[in-house]
Order: sequence, then C-alpha cells, then structure tokens
Amino acid sequence: MDSILAIVPAFNAESTLGELLTRLRQYPELQEVVVINDGSTDATGEIAKQSGALLLEHTRNKGKGAALQTGFDYALTRSGWDAVVTIDADLQHMPEELPKFFRTRRETGADIVIGYRGRLGTRMPLPRMASNTLTSMLVSARTGLKIKDSQCGYRLIGSEVLEVVRLESEGYEAETEFLLKAARNGFRVEFIPIMTIYNNERSFMTHWETTKRFIQVLMKEY
Repeated sequence: MDSILAIVPAFNAESTLGELLTRLRQYPELQEVVVINDGSTDATGEIAKQSGALLLEHTRNKGKGAALQTGFDYALTRSGWDAVVTIDADLQHMPEELPKFFRTRRETGADIVIGYRGRLGTRMPLPRMASNTLTSMLVSARTGLKIKDSQCGYRLIGSEVLEVVRLESEGYEAETEFLLKAARNGFRVEFIPIMTIYNNERSFMTHWETTKRFIQVLMKEY
C-alpha cells in the first residue's frame, strides 16, 4: 500500500488531540497528519501545530462535514497517496486499530473500510445506540448494502473515491451522504469491528437537528 493521509476534524479538542497525534505518529504508513481546526475557541490549533501536524483552520465552526471536505480537498492537491484515514479527535477511536484498516484494504481491495462499533453490552449511550441502529438500517435499505455502522467516523477511503464523491452537507449527516454517494457510484465498502469507547466526553451533536438533517439527506436524490 502507498502512503496514507490522516485527516482529523477537530472542534474544541484540546484535552484529547495531543495524545491522539502522539499515538498516530507510530505508524510510518501515514505520510501526513492533517488537523482541521473547525473554529475552535480553545487551544486545539496550537496543540496541532506543536505536535507537528499540518493545520488547516476554519475561522468559524462550520460542522464536521465541512471539516472533512476541507481535509479531502487538501488531499486531492497532493500526490503519491493511496488513501486517507478519517479519525475523530476525541479518542473515541483507537489509533492502534489502524493496521486492521490497512490490512483489509490490501486483502480485499475495498474502496472504503469503515469501523463498526458493538452496541449491546458496551458503554455506548442508549440514545446513540438507538440512533445508530435505526440509521444503519435505513441506509442499508436505501443503498442495498449491509451497513453495519452508518455513523462511525473511523474510515479508510481510497483516493479513487475522493476523486468522485464530494460532500455537500456540513454537519454530522455528511457521513451518511458519503455512504449514499459511494454506493451510487458502485464503490466497494467493507466493515471491520472496532472498540466502542465512551468516557463521558462532551458531545457536540444536537440530536434532533442531526436527525432532521439525516432524514433530509436520506430522502435526497444524488
């Protein structure tokens, strides 16, 4: 596998970002780590710079989808990379599971590899568990694929996908939009199990607004 870019959307992540970037540095496959500081009001940007990551900044908070697309746009200006990895800044994803993503891409030829989190018997909050189960079922029905976790942001995405799929949504619903567009274009998606980590972190997801936007994305024709 060629080089990989890590894309980290970050909003007010000063308490976790430094540790995440330190743990990402142990993987030589990562050609570059890009942090998109999405209008944070804390030290997120400074921590990214001190950690040696490339920092891209939004002057105001635009949303996770907008941050991801900023990272994707940057990747498309670079050369010599095979895929990007998207990973959240809040340590809900373990960097140590990256080799599973690399191996699955290499062994299956998948265009997209997505982590899926266990639900029952984990610390996933009940509202998030219900939302994740329902949205995954609806996206499965819409795409004709078995979508095990439509909301997980821990993904490996091949360069061939980013050349075709562009996000329009700016919020958390963008990850669903990405799946819908990827399925429409016939890209192969594989899911791999990952740890379910919740440690009472502050969530920036507004559930009712996110649900409304999810429904709008699901009903839209792409």
